[in-house]
Amino acid sequence: MDTKKTARYGLLIALAFLFSYIESVVMVPLPVPGIKLGLANLVVLAALYRMGNGPAALVSVVRVVLAGLTFNNAVMMLYSLAGCTLSLLVMILLKRTDRFGMAGVSVAGGVMHNVGQLLVAAAVVETSALLYYLPALLVSGCIAGIVIGAVGAEVVKRLPML
Repeated sequence: MDTKKTARYGLLIALAFLFSYIESVVMVPLPVPGIKLGLANLVVLAALYRMGNGPAALVSVVRVVLAGLTFNNAVMMLYSLAGCTLSLLVMILLKRTDRFGMAGVSVAGGVMHNVGQLLVAAAVVETSALLYYLPALLVSGCIAGIVIGAVGAEVVKRLPML
């Protein structure tokens, strides 16, 4: 890997990590635990649309691991890894179809991130009662996905190919 590419990856990972930090310290009092805007997904979207699937996956997974080691515990990291993996897979598939704009891809990613985390949480605590949160998490994933997708589309317009 050349020096410029390494620097790009480092910059994107650092930015995604910074956004994760901001979300970890800025708590929005909501009735459902775990609802966040998903600021780091803005960086993943930019990587996906400007660099491709592999770089987006690398940025996403490294960011989750770093944030998990820094701000959370192993169980929380497991939830985040499940969410980011499912989210990224769905975003890659939808982007490939060319039927969805960035906001649509982002909405699907936000929803699938919440679904992935919820499924792992239900498996860890061995109860399906957590699925009670699914409607609220679907709505929040849609809202966050729209916001991040709209901002991401503007960022990608202004961002040169990486």
